[in-house]
Amino acid sequence: MNNFVIDCQDVCKSYQEGPLSVDVLKGVQLQVLEGERIAILGASGSGKSTLLNILGGLDVPTKGKAMLGGKDFAQLSEANKGKFRNQQLGFIYQFHHLLPEFTALENVAMPLLIGGAKVASAKAQATAILDSVGLSQRLAHKPGELSGGERQRAAVARALVTNPQCLLADEPTGNLDPKIAEQVFQVLLDMNRHRNTSIVMVTHDHSLAKRMDRVLSLEEGRLVSWP
Repeated sequence: MNNFVIDCQDVCKSYQEGPLSVDVLKGVQLQVLEGERIAILGASGSGKSTLLNILGGLDVPTKGKAMLGGKDFAQLSEANKGKFRNQQLGFIYQFHHLLPEFTALENVAMPLLIGGAKVASAKAQATAILDSVGLSQRLAHKPGELSGGERQRAAVARALVTNPQCLLADEPTGNLDPKIAEQVFQVLLDMNRHRNTSIVMVTHDHSLAKRMDRVLSLEEGRLVSWP
């Protein structure tokens, strides 16, 4: 029997807009194995970000289950949900969301400190992973002093510093020029190979998607194989 990192069963999501109920997800099925790389394509507004938020426990399905490591997020208290998310998941977005008043080192160490790590240990781990993404010379720089590609690589380092089971990436290279996008994508692939971290990546870039293990498309609220 396979142990799925993510097991998404019949997930539906509806929103109320005035008197209307808008169905965004209509029975999504998704199982992600350890170390598997999955790309999700789909038109703007198709519900890709909504699905990622449900997979990460940031939103709850109207119907169905979204489980991480065999645990149903809906059954966890908010405190336990946050703790579990901090330990098991990494998030990367199109925009880096680094805190501007903190250095790259402090930004990357923060998930470890939130999780209860000692300062010296958190800084040592953050330094090591920043080095692995090519930012060893940028530890003391704040986001405003980094280039766009450097900021996004720091965001990748922050997402991976807790050694999560799965990385959820929402258009992680969408705001970068092709050369820098390739550098960031290579960092993700390296982390996948060396740490066996599963990746679920929403992207509009078909060329990047084709380099993943599986490519799925979100169409009319359901995930289907692509092309």
